[in-house]
Amino acid sequence: MAIIRNEALHKQVAAAMRQSIATGEWPPGTQLPTETDLAETYGVSRPTVRLAVAALRSEGQLDVKQGRGTFVRAAVHGPSGSLDRTITAQGDTFSTPVDAWFDHAEKPAVYRTRTDAITAPLLEMDQDELMLGCDRLLTAPSGDGRALHRLLLPMERIEATPLAQHPTATPAEAYAALAAAGHDLTWRERVSARVPQPDEREALHLSEAAVLLIAYRITCDQTTSLPLILEETRLGAETTALTYAIDAHKPKRAKASR
Repeated sequence: MAIIRNEALHKQVAAAMRQSIATGEWPPGTQLPTETDLAETYGVSRPTVRLAVAALRSEGQLDVKQGRGTFVRAAVHGPSGSLDRTITAQGDTFSTPVDAWFDHAEKPAVYRTRTDAITAPLLEMDQDELMLGCDRLLTAPSGDGRALHRLLLPMERIEATPLAQHPTATPAEAYAALAAAGHDLTWRERVSARVPQPDEREALHLSEAAVLLIAYRITCDQTTSLPLILEETRLGAETTALTYAIDAHKPKRAKASR
């Protein structure tokens, strides 16, 4: 590699490695040579190689697999799967496309928790109010996608429903329980993104350059607009997209005055 003055060495090495990936010299799935071999190839020190590899990892071009080495990632051209957020209601029975994901879920973890700075405003409650929580790791039936699902049940909103004794209900089961308790249901969602935590990256099999999508679904009573329960779904933006069917809102006509 020809050294260019006035440019950081690790950036020059990263550019050379990037070129090897782009030209197909290192096709997807290729394991990179060792740091020592790369240092000899480019005529630089191992710390310089380490910085170059870190730069390509941050770009999502390389993956480090513990105990195995560093590999060239397959090119990502948008999410390979999708999570449809549609809800279908037939009387007091509900279904969602994600129901099949719950058939492939790990054992749920149930715990007591309290509203915080994020959940309290979404539920229109004060902070530190008691809730039941249920966490699951979901897997798409095809095996192509993963999601972390959290169901939060405020005790004061569910105490008159079966959810107080059955917090492991799936979303469709939770909606049915609320409808059976006399609630006319409606939903709203908020989606945000952030950098995943290490445990989230491991659970969802995300690359180091991945962005985490977080979808908050609030189930409300349509008559009173009171939030009843909260769901949080976390998934990798590079592997799974959220899809929505959107209906036009038809405002109620004001009654004509006589």
